[in-house]
Amino acid sequence: MDRTFEELVAEGAAVPTDGWDFSWFAGRATEERPGWGYARSAGERLTRAEAALDLQTGGGEVFDFALDQAAPARPALLAATEGWPPNAARATALLGPRGVVVVAAPDGTPLPFADGAFDLVLSRHPVTPDWPEIARVLRPGGTYFAQHVGPASAFELVEYFLGPQPEAVRRGRHPDLERAGAEAAGLEVEEVRTARPRLEFHDIAAVVHFLRKVIWMVPDFTVETYEDRLRALHERITADGPFVAHGARHLLVARRPAGPVGPAGPVGGLGPVVA
Repeated sequence: MDRTFEELVAEGAAVPTDGWDFSWFAGRATEERPGWGYARSAGERLTRAEAALDLQTGGGEVFDFALDQAAPARPALLAATEGWPPNAARATALLGPRGVVVVAAPDGTPLPFADGAFDLVLSRHPVTPDWPEIARVLRPGGTYFAQHVGPASAFELVEYFLGPQPEAVRRGRHPDLERAGAEAAGLEVEEVRTARPRLEFHDIAAVVHFLRKVIWMVPDFTVETYEDRLRALHERITADGPFVAHGARHLLVARRPAGPVGPAGPVGGLGPVVA
């Protein structure tokens, strides 16, 4: 028996949104993965690192997977940051037993680590990369390896609710702008790869949960505010099949060139690393 609009919306509105575990979407929404395999590649890089930091780790799920790929080789020092308290608690519970120090660090504030503390900095889908801070905590020769959300990601869905967006908004997070920001901070960008993965939403519950979880897509989203648009989209999906959108992702690899950097503590402990 087909479920009603009200039942589906209520389900999508009730699912917890903490962490970055998207397993709830199984059978309800799909997203293609870029061919470079970020988490597996991050795990391979962890095998060669001495001190690694995962920025904006969310609930720690992706970093946890990368650590699995690196086992048994892994850095002597592991740290992660997260700015949203529910996710920081979730990441601490997941990563703490693996020897990862999770630090609550609100986005837009200086990283609480000494200069040159890490030879590998990772990040998957950071909100806004703070290039000067990334450059500061990298050792000379250290690497920033990250997968970023690119411009106009899932804008078919965004513009369904908000209408056409200005070109300046559509161009935000463009890899050319991020390359320029990294280089301005003194990093050498070694690689940029882009992808436009296909997303499919198979029911309106998936749309509701997605917009509650990825809050920057439609910042004022509530079921009540957008009930009419949600109902119309539910009818469209029921009649025509999945709603299709396209994400935007880019892999960005940058290196801190050799040269003077602030005092860095030894690899062996967190005491001299946490500022």
